[in-house]
Amino acid sequence: MAQRARISLSGTDTKKVEEICGQIKQISERTGVELKGPIPLPTKKLVVPVRKAPDGEGCETWERWEMRVHKRLIDIDADERALRQLMRIQVPDEVHIEIVLRN
Repeated sequence: MAQRARISLSGTDTKKVEEICGQIKQISERTGVELKGPIPLPTKKLVVPVRKAPDGEGCETWERWEMRVHKRLIDIDADERALRQLMRIQVPDEVHIEIVLRN
């Protein structure tokens, strides 16, 4: 049974996460390895409600700040050439990438 690499991507900017997914797809097409995904995982919403007024006086008005974390999951065959090319991808600071080898 061949080894597979599970790549998990997460980031706050959807476009940049999808751009990295596109680069991984291109690498799999060039090297001819099997690819499954990208599988979109549920988006995490981090909501922080904050009072607008600096003191306790005045009307109760609230601002709700929200940060969304988008996640994608990709399974790819662990071919040596493909993994070398994966390591060369320029990943932006907003995107977190994790590669785990599995049997």
